[in-house]
Amino acid sequence: MAEVLLYHHIQGLTEGVREFADELRQAGHTVHAPDLFDGHTFASIEEGFGYAERAGFDAIRTRGAAAADDLGPGLVYAGFSFGVTIAQRLAQTRPGARGALLLYSCLPVTEFGDAWPPDVPVQIHGKQDDEFFDEDLPAARELAASAAAAELFVYPGHQHLFADSSLDAFDPEASALLKDRVQAFLASV
Repeated sequence: MAEVLLYHHIQGLTEGVREFADELRQAGHTVHAPDLFDGHTFASIEEGFGYAERAGFDAIRTRGAAAADDLGPGLVYAGFSFGVTIAQRLAQTRPGARGALLLYSCLPVTEFGDAWPPDVPVQIHGKQDDEFFDEDLPAARELAASAAAAELFVYPGHQHLFADSSLDAFDPEASALLKDRVQAFLASV
């Protein structure tokens, strides 16, 4: 079983993110899901973005990276959208990373180094007509093509946070498929 450090999206540690973490735990994985917004959740991406802007993106990302300090090596770093900015950096730069799950977002690998670590498998998930994922899709395709063990899954539709059951963007069918693929990934690392 895998040990996962899961970072929430810009709307906070919502009930849907908690549910996602709990489903991984029920499958036998150890999941850490730090609350980077101190209990605040937001009804919209814009409200969450405003909070993060006031709190300081760098300060939030620093807190997120610090959550890994108390945990040993061998983690799978996972992030939902905004959380990908932390998870991807740790997967690329922290020794001993076991894998990465990049949900709804992907940054260019060059943000955190020259190349993706060859021994770190990665899965990337997003919707083909999601306005936010659309700007990340070239980086996701490049990572999928260049990494030794990378998978890119693009789902039909436009919803951004589609696997969060507590939000209007929830897509039950795509979410179920994403969760199956995540479970298979975690079983393989």
